[in-house]
Amino acid sequence: MPSAVDTPAHDPAIDAIIDVRGLTKTYASGFQALKGVDLSIRRGEIFALLGPNGAGKTTLISIVCGIVNASSGTVSADGHDIVRDYRAARSKIGLVPQELSTDAFESVWATVRFSRGLFGKPRDDAYLEKVLRDLSLWDKKDSKIMALSGGMKRRVLIAKALAHEPQILFLDEPTAGVDVELRHDMWEMVRRLRENGTTIILTTHYIEEAEDMADRIGVINRGELIVVEDKATLMRKLGKKQLALQLQAPLEQVPDALASYPLELSADGQTLVYTFDAQAQETGIAALLRRLHDHGIDFKDLHSSESSLEEIFVSLVRKGREVRA
Repeated sequence: MPSAVDTPAHDPAIDAIIDVRGLTKTYASGFQALKGVDLSIRRGEIFALLGPNGAGKTTLISIVCGIVNASSGTVSADGHDIVRDYRAARSKIGLVPQELSTDAFESVWATVRFSRGLFGKPRDDAYLEKVLRDLSLWDKKDSKIMALSGGMKRRVLIAKALAHEPQILFLDEPTAGVDVELRHDMWEMVRRLRENGTTIILTTHYIEEAEDMADRIGVINRGELIVVEDKATLMRKLGKKQLALQLQAPLEQVPDALASYPLELSADGQTLVYTFDAQAQETGIAALLRRLHDHGIDFKDLHSSESSLEEIFVSLVRKGREVRA
């Protein structure tokens, strides 16, 4: 399917810390989870991968992290092929999975130290202490994981993922089931990691998080990348703006002379709504206001709004489904 936004498959000028080329995955059942995915993740960015359930987000992440084998295609992490040089590639990556799976009978401290040792990293208790303090886990370091709340267990998963000081961190639905305070703390830590050079790739159902955090957005649906764009560019290209005018006097209908403008009149005739592309020049609004004045239509108040990332996401997924119908 053609991309909803024209983006080059590969730009060699980009300093890509993750490079995915022609990636496919077909399971034994015949289900094709990924269909020729090309994607470059830039070093030091926060990249949000969005898509409905079953779109292929977790499959893509699992292949990059070496958990699932691809059917075809190549993936490199910081220049290391994930198949030919899997040890070096895997050492660059930290993964926070969706599922709360960890050794319930271990203490927080023991499981984090063990995770660091798995990657052959030398002992560094000062670094691990900093990680636990940043995640508000230091006072729980001697607690058994089974005794922690769901939110605390998720913090432990993040601490484990960071234990070996990865340059790339995958966060697969990291705030699912997490309270608002923890979500805030978690994103503050993500920002600090990015400031220190860590590349962050996240999936989330809380699209406002992606809108707030991400530098770039990728939307995947039915195993295909629909679009990959800088967040600001995506919202500018695909967003819509509305200007709602509260009229001085009600109208029965929009004058025929204004038919070229996408105007909608409220049922009571009191509000006129102008919908336009976010790329449209402000001069278009000025021209409309002059035309309204020329036709004796005055307004007493106006209110503007624009599409959220969630609305753009829903629109992209819906268009993808319509193309296949």
